[in-house]
Amino acid sequence: MPAFDQTQTLSSDAPQRALWISTLAFTICFAVWTIFAIIGIRIKQELGLNEAEFGLLVGTPVLTGSIVRIVLGIWTTRYGGRLVYTLTMLAAALATFLLSYAHTYTQMLIAGLGVGLAGGSFAVGVAYVSPFFPPEKQGTALGIFGAGNVGAAVTKFAAPFVLLAWGWQAVAEIWALVLAVMAVVFWFTTTDDPAFRARRNGGGATKSLLQEFAPLKNVQVWRFSLYYFFAFGGFVALSLWLPRYLVGVYGFNLETAGMVAAAYSIPGSIFRAFGGMLSDKKGARSVMYTMLAVSALATLILSLPAATATGPAFGITPAIFIVVIFILGFFMSLGKAAVYKHIPAYYPGAVGAVGGIVGMMGGLGGFILPIAFGLLKDMTGLWSSCFMLLFAIVAISLVWMHLSIRQLQRNSAATANTSIFAQ
Repeated sequence: MPAFDQTQTLSSDAPQRALWISTLAFTICFAVWTIFAIIGIRIKQELGLNEAEFGLLVGTPVLTGSIVRIVLGIWTTRYGGRLVYTLTMLAAALATFLLSYAHTYTQMLIAGLGVGLAGGSFAVGVAYVSPFFPPEKQGTALGIFGAGNVGAAVTKFAAPFVLLAWGWQAVAEIWALVLAVMAVVFWFTTTDDPAFRARRNGGGATKSLLQEFAPLKNVQVWRFSLYYFFAFGGFVALSLWLPRYLVGVYGFNLETAGMVAAAYSIPGSIFRAFGGMLSDKKGARSVMYTMLAVSALATLILSLPAATATGPAFGITPAIFIVVIFILGFFMSLGKAAVYKHIPAYYPGAVGAVGGIVGMMGGLGGFILPIAFGLLKDMTGLWSSCFMLLFAIVAISLVWMHLSIRQLQRNSAATANTSIFAQ
């Protein structure tokens, strides 16, 4: 019996309750995951960190939160999303609370490893939410869940006020308390997902680790990972890089550049839900084609020199830059949802493992790309080199997707012809 059929034994509001409580939980997790974006600046001042040490401090939760996604995804398949999600939030809350008692750089890095668990909650939520819904509604459900990325904006807006009033330690303690309360609320207001209930009630043998990882041998999984590396990783990287870019290229003051970056990140998260709806109605493949094509054009335009006092007259003006970057962010958000619409459709029995590895690669994109942007700027002297890199990634993705789909179509046609002749 398909996992979704098990919802017949659940209350009628269980799917919607699981979706909205999971989304709220993920929003808080994402706010915790990005906490160093604000408190890291004050910690840098207190400890006298250099740029490399500061970068490692800010990047540690992003890195660990990405890597741990594949493990948490598999644990969700084995032990159920309700339990794993709750324990993940509690563990991250404990690490975030202990961060407020860290005094040395080493102690803060160790605490940062635990804070990173909050980012791993994405893989848990995907594997937990998707079985509650039939295939034709999974894109919308996962798009709504993924909109919890807006938690990063919550931290950007709220944490500075708390920091100025009571210090960075208060930010860590309050964020930890809210996450711990959310874990308790989640446990008492949700139920086990249908897929886990079916496995538990059926009493079937648990998959071995080799069986859990078996789908990762498929090249298709890594193709999906490349899409997400660009759509999610590139989106996160641009959210971090935009303030520096606007200040360095166009001479914006830091406050204005920060507001543009925040305005970029908020709708970019919310529109992910719209991307899920489109994927259900128009098909994830169509959404992916559109996203990659528009992104290729946008990054190509942004690769042109900027129109500044010392630059060429035909360059990109600030107004054009902001319009194009917002268009790019909008379509990246649609792509993020489309990628995860594919996973339960192609790998219904391995959403945890496949969703974990795809999510891991997306998170690594958010860690690796800002570093690559800085290296390219140092090597070439061109600020727009970051968009040249993104254009290369999206062009490779588009070509790979097109060739793969053409091969699938040829294989389907050959199979159909074989069946006709067999009759």
